[in-house]
Amino acid sequence: MIAVLAALAITAALAPGIITWLGRRGFYVLALAPFGGLVWVFANWPDEADGIRTESITWVPELQMNIDLRFDTLAAIMSVLVLGVGALVLCYCAEYFSETRRRVAGFGGEMVAFAGAMFGLVCSDNMLVLYIFWELTTVLSFLLVGFYAVRATSRRAATQALLVTTAGGLAMLVGIIMLGETAGAYSLSEIVANPPVGWSVTVAIVLILVGALSKSAIFPFHFWLPGAMAAPTPVSAYLHAAAMVKAGIFLVARLAPAFSDLVSWHVLVVGLGMVTMLLGGFRSLREYDLKLVLAFGTVSQLGFLMVLVGIGDADVAMAALAMLVAHAFFKAALFMVVGIIDHSTGTRDLRKLARLGKETPLLAVIAALAAASMAGIPLTLGFVGKETAFAEIWDTGALSAWQGPVVVIVLVLGSILTVAYSLRFIWGAFGRKRKAEPSPAVAKMHKPNLAFQLPALFLAVAGVAFGPLSGLLGARFEPYADTVTSYGSDELVHLALWHGFNLPLLLSAIAIVFGTALFALVRELGRLGFVKPALGNADRIYDAVLRGADTISINLTRNTQRGSLPLTQGIIIVTLVLLPTIVLFTGARNRLELNGFESPVQLVIGGIMIASAIAAAVLRNRLAAVLVVGVTGYSCGVLFALHGAPDLALTQFLVETLTLVIFVLVLRKLPAEAESRHATGFKPLRALLGLAFGALLVLVGLFAAAARTTVPMASELPNAAYKYGDGSNAVNVLLVDIRAWDTLGEVSVLLVAATGVASMVFRHRRFGAAPRVADATRARTPRPESDGKEQFGERTTWLRGSNFRDPRHRSMVLEATTRIIFPTMIVLSLYFFYAGHNAPGGGFAGGLTMGLALVLRYLAGGRYELGEALPIDAGRILGVGLGFSVGTAVASVLLGAPALSSATFEFTLPIFGDVKLVTAIFFDLGVYLIVVGLVLDVLRSLGARLDEDPPRRRREPQEAAS
Repeated sequence: MIAVLAALAITAALAPGIITWLGRRGFYVLALAPFGGLVWVFANWPDEADGIRTESITWVPELQMNIDLRFDTLAAIMSVLVLGVGALVLCYCAEYFSETRRRVAGFGGEMVAFAGAMFGLVCSDNMLVLYIFWELTTVLSFLLVGFYAVRATSRRAATQALLVTTAGGLAMLVGIIMLGETAGAYSLSEIVANPPVGWSVTVAIVLILVGALSKSAIFPFHFWLPGAMAAPTPVSAYLHAAAMVKAGIFLVARLAPAFSDLVSWHVLVVGLGMVTMLLGGFRSLREYDLKLVLAFGTVSQLGFLMVLVGIGDADVAMAALAMLVAHAFFKAALFMVVGIIDHSTGTRDLRKLARLGKETPLLAVIAALAAASMAGIPLTLGFVGKETAFAEIWDTGALSAWQGPVVVIVLVLGSILTVAYSLRFIWGAFGRKRKAEPSPAVAKMHKPNLAFQLPALFLAVAGVAFGPLSGLLGARFEPYADTVTSYGSDELVHLALWHGFNLPLLLSAIAIVFGTALFALVRELGRLGFVKPALGNADRIYDAVLRGADTISINLTRNTQRGSLPLTQGIIIVTLVLLPTIVLFTGARNRLELNGFESPVQLVIGGIMIASAIAAAVLRNRLAAVLVVGVTGYSCGVLFALHGAPDLALTQFLVETLTLVIFVLVLRKLPAEAESRHATGFKPLRALLGLAFGALLVLVGLFAAAARTTVPMASELPNAAYKYGDGSNAVNVLLVDIRAWDTLGEVSVLLVAATGVASMVFRHRRFGAAPRVADATRARTPRPESDGKEQFGERTTWLRGSNFRDPRHRSMVLEATTRIIFPTMIVLSLYFFYAGHNAPGGGFAGGLTMGLALVLRYLAGGRYELGEALPIDAGRILGVGLGFSVGTAVASVLLGAPALSSATFEFTLPIFGDVKLVTAIFFDLGVYLIVVGLVLDVLRSLGARLDEDPPRRRREPQEAAS
């Protein structure tokens, strides 16, 4: 299973290049990946007697995040649909797309990635991992549905599908956590085998069902699926017939053996399933777009499937699996047929199609075979599944004596609608419609080739061929049905084409006869005489909900964020002070110990920090206030050093220095003091808020220290760092090994911060590397000085970029010092990076040192000197750094180790002697590069970009006239 996932992931990554190279024929190459996975599925079909195949990768076992995969019968059936139909749809894409634009190349990768996400979803035994794959399908669906991004309808459809399914997914995540914590395990197989009980379990199952219902477009979440028809037809044929919409059905089927006896389960799954079947069938009879006819028909069929998998009876489960497979076959084939019609005639409007069957007889046969299975016509797999459902639901013990017949009656009514819209589809697409000649759209069509029709032909024939062979198919389904409670005889019902003359056959006949009559009635009455939807408009309700959310957010923002930075910060700080304080004093913490100062030095440093804080509150000069704030930071670093934390002290000094530089870069563009008209807020009040916030931190820290009842874990960190991380610097080992996930999140935040700073400065486009001397030479013409000499270029200088600075802003001492110190700082930076695993330093400290070296070059030589110092785009450095950090995590997983775990290699080099290399150094290298990229981006944004010559003032009209 892991190999199949890896193959699909690699193919998805290579897909854009393959399609760009081979054109649309590259889709055939992409189809080999899911086809190979399908071969693996058949070769490893689970044998319940010999044990179910499982695979696992250890990943954060303390949080139960191991990647556990389980390949049982239900997973195998879904895998056949996901991979088999996926391979056929990719072959269909080779003929569907007439050109291979860049977006089409990306589309191929997204389709293969979706196949991989669905395969991972159906094989996941860990509910948390299942949720990850679940949301991957949501994101990929958003990209695929929004393929035509230039169209407003596509953007709306993609956003609508994303919001609805993501909202359901978030509810599902809460349910998963509740269920996992209650059961004490997140393994689906363990929970289903030993289901927990209690009110929390009921709430958890309801929340999980919300996610399943939203994914499978069950009422009231049904409206997103018809809207998703804005996607290209291959997306509809795959996601909305065989893959994504089946995810909710799969999850309900997976949980049914354990929780189908809950009352809330039957209300949500069976009740809403019946409503959905009737609503979708009714709406399909009112549409003129062939794709929408199928879309609402899909909603109806999904409701039918939800009822079958949700009842919780072993015999009904056999019918559910038969209908699950049949639906994937006939609905994917019909969507492909619609795509061919649209591709050939340029329209999907059934009012503009007449005598198409005469022009494309093979396509008409394909559609007829698929529609017959959808309508449940005898000899088809759809007929077998529907008749079995009627027979087993009527007297199932899973429902009460009156519920069974009621459910059957509703399903028969839904089947009548299914027959009606199946006939309407065939008549609308291929009928003569009392016209002697083909309609203009049909007359101008170009006939589809055989390769275009073969995928749909294969699925349509399979839907009919498996009708007589349903007994062989049913034998494959029985291992799953055995896991569901049996309310009948000990022997499972066997799927068969013929069970004699009985009630189910009569009900099937009623559905066919009355469905045909309803189609005739609809044909005569048009859209049933309705202009507006008779049952309301779900899209309008959706829009109203979004407008309501916008209104609430606007009112909330209006009252809390009025555009004043002091007010916004004040609200945040007040909330941060009040909430923890109230919780602290209403809790059980009642013990507090004060130890006082350990040495007079601490008292002196504390006094300096207090004096600096007071000075920052009363000083009017901006630069002076920044400097005294920096004094508090440096004093904190001194305290770190005194307490035996040189690594923290070093980092604190470097960060404080860099922060001061950034402040200076901004403040040089502002007046020295704030003007009175710009004064905001009451200064004593702001000082009081700062004092309250500081007091809160001290108070929380004291209570946290007093809460310790045993020896702190920190005392064991040095030994643990050397034992598990092969490093003597506990701080660095924590950052790059033990808690590397935290570090990865933090450096990602740094990257986002760099992008944010650049986006605020470069409003229109992101500039690349800082300008170099060569750029200045091309852009400028030297101006004569007062003494007649050439301007800056002829002066003696230590730094090339200084040639283009005003002499009044130059310092020869600073330039000479920079020329001498810069190489030393680079060496020191590399030393901190390399030695940080065993000595003070690391990638963060090394990156900061390198950043300060760049700051020095910039301050001494200007923006052109910055370009000479590091002529590389900051974005590239940030990207490479993040690639190193993420690549370390991925490499560990591929090697079978936990993500971001490190390995140690010891070897001897001729000159260096014995060398011990810890792979965490590559993660640390990513941190180093990200910090360097961040500093370079800030200097390039707040420094080099703002240093550009201001645009010339536009002359006033009177000046121009003179």
